[in-house]
Amino acid sequence: MARRRKGRPVDGIILLDKPTGITSNDALQKVKRIYFAEKAGHTGALDPLATGMLPLCFGEATKFSQYLLDSDKRYKVVAKLGERTDTSDSDGEIISRRDVKVDRGQLERCIAKFRGETDQIPSMYSALKYQGRPLYEYAREGIEVPRESRKITVYSIELLNFTGDEIEMEVHCSKGTYIRTITDDLGEMLGCGAHVTALRRIGVSNYPMDKVVTLDELEALLEQAKEQDIQPKELLDPLLLPMDSAVQDLPEVNMLPVLAGYVLNGQPVQISQVPESGLVRMTRGEEHQFIGVGEIDKEGLVAPRRLVVFRD
Repeated sequence: MARRRKGRPVDGIILLDKPTGITSNDALQKVKRIYFAEKAGHTGALDPLATGMLPLCFGEATKFSQYLLDSDKRYKVVAKLGERTDTSDSDGEIISRRDVKVDRGQLERCIAKFRGETDQIPSMYSALKYQGRPLYEYAREGIEVPRESRKITVYSIELLNFTGDEIEMEVHCSKGTYIRTITDDLGEMLGCGAHVTALRRIGVSNYPMDKVVTLDELEALLEQAKEQDIQPKELLDPLLLPMDSAVQDLPEVNMLPVLAGYVLNGQPVQISQVPESGLVRMTRGEEHQFIGVGEIDKEGLVAPRRLVVFRD
């Protein structure tokens, strides 16, 4: 006997404004329950301290979450100078205090050194895994494990405010960049130490901040649906962005329905006027219905890589 599904089939992406004080997975589970969604996943964790844009993928959209994991991010960060913590943020224990003898010119010169491609060693208080366990679990046990440095790119980092022992910066960076580590490294470069006191993600890929919604807003819509005696999806589903918004930067290859049928059965097809190589966003028909992500193979054919499964 087939296993009964829990939840309803929902496909799309919602931009959650994650509140501070909860994990990204906690936020995901709350939104999944609100939507009564059968399947959901997030696109890269934010620290419990952090707030801001957290794209959540439902249903078939989860197949394309990796493209958002790999995308650029933008942050606003507030940091306190003069104190270093074991987690590099205000959730940790203070491990050193030093006088702040920094002027704006010195601060801006040090900040400029982070621009461009650099090697970054992830914090022990990160979710990266070592031998199957997150690093933060080892850190909580007082165990230091080896971590390899990773190439990151900081496209821009700007000083917005500098008052006394507090600074505010805006950072545009590549995937895998730890703002806590940048802040800690900056504090050591300045000779006084520093840690993050507030962190807000203001951008993922090209998603606009005016599309984010809060947990309170979602819960209010759920309550409104109950009061109006209507299905919650009537108020909630219009907030969902299309699943191909996760791959909006990929070039589109539109194909006739008959060719799309071959692709959806796993077969590469020949189409004129396609890029010479790389990944593409595949659509079918005059409606440009998204059917998945393909790749131009060595023969110049459009080969399927991740496909949307269409429900009857």
